[in-house]
Amino acid sequence: MDQALREQLKRVLDSIELLLPRHVGKIDWECCHAANWRRHSLSGYLDPVPEIEGIHLDDLLGIEEQKQALIQNTSQFLKKFPSNNALLWGTRGTGKSSLVRALLNYFAPEGLRIIQVDKDDLAHLPIIVDSIKHEPYRYIIFSDDVSFEVGEVGYKMLKSALDGSVYAPPENTRIYITSNRRHLMPEYETDNRGAMLVNNEIHHGEAVEEKISLSGRFGLWIGFHPFSQEQYIDVARQWVTKLCRHCDIATVWDKDAEKAAIAWGYSKGDNSGRIASQFATDWVGAALLRHSAPKAGAK
Repeated sequence: MDQALREQLKRVLDSIELLLPRHVGKIDWECCHAANWRRHSLSGYLDPVPEIEGIHLDDLLGIEEQKQALIQNTSQFLKKFPSNNALLWGTRGTGKSSLVRALLNYFAPEGLRIIQVDKDDLAHLPIIVDSIKHEPYRYIIFSDDVSFEVGEVGYKMLKSALDGSVYAPPENTRIYITSNRRHLMPEYETDNRGAMLVNNEIHHGEAVEEKISLSGRFGLWIGFHPFSQEQYIDVARQWVTKLCRHCDIATVWDKDAEKAAIAWGYSKGDNSGRIASQFATDWVGAALLRHSAPKAGAK
């Protein structure tokens, strides 16, 4: 074989290799508690997550009812009792995705594992669940911040999975979804104006039913609502206290901190738990910076 042909074959093989998914060994679920589904040109693979975010149920304030509802459902699932797929919907930054991650830290010793799947990759659900259906662990397929347009492939696949059709996940799997939209789809003022105003739709009611049909397939709905200012301050104080403890400094929460937290929320136009956490990061970081600065006159 001449040199030119060898080089051409090498280029072809290199091009083919780029299309193939990265080789990943079988996941050791005993040590690995979570994985991400990574899409590739032909399919995808489960990529183990080496470290889990250190958030715990006690860190999440202002959502006690929501916590208890999801803890109970997950406990039923782990004990192999009847349990539901869950839709966590509502205001941004109120702890929907954090709650699911905190559940993993709480229930991992009991065999809970999580596989996170992007909305656009839900079409791969059959492949994902087929790879874990014989494992001795209990899996939550978790997709964060989901919304669809009618007809998307992921929408159809998720709908089939929740329906218990041929694509239904195995008994050791449940699906938890978070969304800012109650019905996972955009809703318009024209949806309520009647048939003749919506592209001359004759059976307008059927179009509306299609929009809410997906969310209706979740057995458990958990709503997350805007925080009051009092709740926001409580959450900000807790995050400041936790960060100070983590950084081994005295807690820097006082009336000035409270006023600064309120101003921070106003500046963001939001009083959510996420904004409270961001304020705490800034406030404690600034305190640490002041403490570390050399005193005037010091050499």
